[in-house]
Amino acid sequence: MVQFFLVDILYYIMFNSCPESIYTVPLLKLIKEAQQQHGLRHGDYQRYRTYCSSRLHRLRKVLHFPQGDRKGFKKREVTLDNLKDEKFVYLPLIQAERAWAYAMQLKQESNTEPRKKFHLVARLRKAVSHTIHLEYICQSPLCDARTKLEAQAYSAWMQGTLFFELQEWKQASEKLVLSQTIYEKLASALNEDEQILYKQRVEELNPNLRYCAYNIGDSSAQQDLLNMRSKGGKSELDALIAQTREKQAASLLEVTWRGRTVPVRLEKIRVFLLAYQGLDASLGKANDCDAKLSAYETILLDCKEAIQSLKEDLAAVAKTKVDLQSSQLGSQQYLLSYLTFLRATLTIDRNLVMVDVFQKNFAAYQSGESKKVAKPQEGVKLYEAMVQLSGELQQLQGMENDKKFQNDLELLTKVFKAFRCYYMALTCQGNRQWAEALALYQRAETYINQSEGKKLGDSEFTKYSRVGQDLAHLRSLVNSGKCAAHAQNILGVEDINAAMSGLSVRSKKSLCLRLDEFVEDVSLTSATPNVIKLPPTMAPVPCKPLFFDLALNHISFPSLAENMENKKSTGAGITGFVKGLWGWGGKK
Repeated sequence: MVQFFLVDILYYIMFNSCPESIYTVPLLKLIKEAQQQHGLRHGDYQRYRTYCSSRLHRLRKVLHFPQGDRKGFKKREVTLDNLKDEKFVYLPLIQAERAWAYAMQLKQESNTEPRKKFHLVARLRKAVSHTIHLEYICQSPLCDARTKLEAQAYSAWMQGTLFFELQEWKQASEKLVLSQTIYEKLASALNEDEQILYKQRVEELNPNLRYCAYNIGDSSAQQDLLNMRSKGGKSELDALIAQTREKQAASLLEVTWRGRTVPVRLEKIRVFLLAYQGLDASLGKANDCDAKLSAYETILLDCKEAIQSLKEDLAAVAKTKVDLQSSQLGSQQYLLSYLTFLRATLTIDRNLVMVDVFQKNFAAYQSGESKKVAKPQEGVKLYEAMVQLSGELQQLQGMENDKKFQNDLELLTKVFKAFRCYYMALTCQGNRQWAEALALYQRAETYINQSEGKKLGDSEFTKYSRVGQDLAHLRSLVNSGKCAAHAQNILGVEDINAAMSGLSVRSKKSLCLRLDEFVEDVSLTSATPNVIKLPPTMAPVPCKPLFFDLALNHISFPSLAENMENKKSTGAGITGFVKGLWGWGGKK
């Protein structure tokens, strides 16, 4: 109570009195900007620690405040006497950040090397000592009230972090509440732009405070942590929730499934089963499908780790070759079958949520309400996965002779296959494969006839009754699609829309050009009927042919020598002979 009273006094001094301030150091703003720019945006604490070391060296050089010389090291701390510059306040602040960053780096590495937790605590103690020194320096009259409040809040937060790692819940809660209160006061007094950073710090402290409250004895704190994760989904919350469940899982020593109780020896399996018990509550508080899918993904990841740990344990038992009771080994195999069953059913539940989202998008895309492309292939993939999961459940070890279990799975498989065939038919229609689409519609109708009217009798599968109720609507879709595919198959037209668009009951041709076609033409009964176009359009005509008598050269005509008159030769005497011999006397 005394601490809160001091906070109120400082708050009053800060905003109701007007002392002449010299140094105003927004510690939280400086820290957050440095963290975001030097590695912590990606969780790289080693990079941030290196940056802190380099900046410390630069600050000491600028301030002419080295720790020793070339001969040796000589420690020098910032005191009220040598606080001559605002940058002297940065020295303990950056030293605290460097130690804290090293501690967070060790915390990441301690998941595989538990011994590093001791080093982690040592570095946090070092960071706390620097923050206490920073708070002492800021009490100087040279610092204004805001700097004093920020130093006090930062110191309280660092001490709360140390107590949290030491699992001293009450002290951690007190320090974190003090830090949160100061930051809330500062946020209410600053302008709108600066409020965001302080409000974020207040929200960051809530998970740790609720976890401290849970460990102190507040039973409602665990549910508060689950609600925080559904809203924010931060990794720190997941770690806190995992620690909470590990404590509760200590009491979960056995599980009962289908009338048989088996022991649960592994911690990961207990944690998963505890999370599975709270799944319905998480789904009930989910506001949309995305939140439900996130919950399913988280629980499926835990289930996968539980199955893997159990398989490794069974393999290790098999290698030891130690004589164990057959009932113990059989119980663990039965537990493996139970976990496999949970994994398959949870995956089917998740896929059904994805089917709901797909059907809404597909209907909106077909109606033109949404431009987001939704193809029937997505539905085929989802139902194909559910068919495979149903087949895996039918082959589950220990369930081969359970007729009720097998009959319900067979019924579910037929329902899933009916939906799968329907979306496969839509895919074939999109590819203009009418015969294949018609065959798939007929196959879907067969599965509907085999499944419609039957009910799921096993209590494990009654939650899927809604899927069977959708068969009536599916039948109507199949019938309409089958008629369309049948008509398109008979027409034999690849693109029915293009073919129909080319048909018309009206024509612009004149009557003389379409004497063999019946077309409704209103102009024929009007004052200007479209009978013939005058003048007619020019048309090419053939030219007069040329004949060549090629056979004449191959015909042998009869001789006409007998019918011709013989001309009598008239001689010229010796004179003609001489003229002809010597070439003179002829025509020139």
